[in-house]
Amino acid sequence: MPPSIDRQFERRLAALVNAGEPRVLQEGLKGVEKESLRVLRDGHIAHTAHPYELGSALTNEHITTDFSESLIELVTPAFPNSWELLQYLCDLHQFVYRHLGDELLWATSMPCRLESDADVPIAYYGESNVGRMKSVYRNGLRHRYGGLMQAISGVHFNYSFPDVFWEAYAAVRQSHDSGQNFRSQGYFELLRNYRRYGWIVLYLFGTSPTVDRAFLKDAHASLPMLDEETAYEPYGTSLRMSDIGYRNRNQADVSVSVNSLDEYVRDLRHAISTPHPPYETIGVNVDGEFRQLNSYILQIENEYYSYIRPKRVTRSGESPSAALLRAGVEYVEVRALDVSAFDPVGVNQNKLRFLEAFVAMCVLRDSPPIGLAEQEQLDHNHLVVARRGREPGLTLEREGRQQSLVTWSREILDSMEGICEMLDNGDPSRPYAQALRAQREKVEDVDRTPSARLLQELKDTGESFFDLGLRVSAAHKAYFLDLHSPNDKRLAEYRREADESLSRQRRIESTQSEPFETYLERYYVSTGQ
Repeated sequence: MPPSIDRQFERRLAALVNAGEPRVLQEGLKGVEKESLRVLRDGHIAHTAHPYELGSALTNEHITTDFSESLIELVTPAFPNSWELLQYLCDLHQFVYRHLGDELLWATSMPCRLESDADVPIAYYGESNVGRMKSVYRNGLRHRYGGLMQAISGVHFNYSFPDVFWEAYAAVRQSHDSGQNFRSQGYFELLRNYRRYGWIVLYLFGTSPTVDRAFLKDAHASLPMLDEETAYEPYGTSLRMSDIGYRNRNQADVSVSVNSLDEYVRDLRHAISTPHPPYETIGVNVDGEFRQLNSYILQIENEYYSYIRPKRVTRSGESPSAALLRAGVEYVEVRALDVSAFDPVGVNQNKLRFLEAFVAMCVLRDSPPIGLAEQEQLDHNHLVVARRGREPGLTLEREGRQQSLVTWSREILDSMEGICEMLDNGDPSRPYAQALRAQREKVEDVDRTPSARLLQELKDTGESFFDLGLRVSAAHKAYFLDLHSPNDKRLAEYRREADESLSRQRRIESTQSEPFETYLERYYVSTGQ
């Protein structure tokens, strides 16, 4: 990156430090969404219904399902402190495990042993039109991408900057407006720079260099074999975020600009209104059965998979893009995190603190528009790091030249020092500096990366990926069930929410009257699709 841009970043950071608000970056709101497959004691996917005691997957805000009936998704509220977030997530796990019987939550992103798409049951949300639409959408995902890929789990990190930051940053940028337009522009600058630098998240936190060999039947890919059952990428970091996982060929041609809110919405709406011949051959309503919602490039906007998304809480019946146009970007959702097999809740405070500082770095750096050529280069970098990130001497593409991953990583981490100092202001334990130091150690010693640790454990124990996943999943269950001093007040709160969610689903189902086809037509009209 040209020195002038680095100097601009340093000037912005210095101006924030001198703005008279020493805690200007503190207490941004943080939340997590964590997915896990329910599996039986033998490690195979559970085909049981979503546990009734956990409430309605349709209406429970904190315990729901993703693609599969077996894929539980735990959603925290937004908290100003990461320790509060992790405590809430821990309590959620404890509540869920009390109602799983003999079942486990699979501890890694790449799934347990699955022989075919039929092994992955589609989530069921009841008989209401809104519930049926969610299931039909998932049926479309199965037809388009295969069920095995949809069994991959991940962790999403949601973040919004505090109001005081935007007010101070507007002064730094000499903007007379610190309102929603300025904030949306800032978030889109963050999105562009995350595309530029987000490969480092895969290197530092990727924990999926291996996969059960059966998974590759659907992925149409070949990998070396670590043992008779385990396929792996020798220097891989995150197969989940590679072309074997979410970055598969089916969405390779979907291009959505983050150069502005208007362009982002334009491209998404083009994708949800443009017929796609391969999907037209699938059919929509075939012999009375809905195979997908429609035959467009994307059925709905959320089908588009990206490393990071601009978000705003939607109103009832409102599409994500309509919410963004109505009131601008409220927060960003970082979607590139693997589930950590080394943490019972799948994530830890060092990771969350690093990400908080990282997105601050992304918003403060200069962020020019991204053209098609640069986007191809950025996609290449992410894929290379996902598949070969620990390869000795690995280089990435940077402004028309090759750049050492290690050298570039050091530069990124160096630039985050001042940000971590601001986030640590008033805290003598300096947790953000400690989180940054932990990432430096991974850059200087590749064996400290979680992907390397996972592979080494497989080699040391002689276990297959499946065996390790089953052992760690069982250990995590024992950990939560053996926890002393449970938060009885919080657990009672979850029980009330579960009961209330079941009542809400019953009310929805008892009050609807229109046919599903009419409901869909009305939905498309209301969302402009």
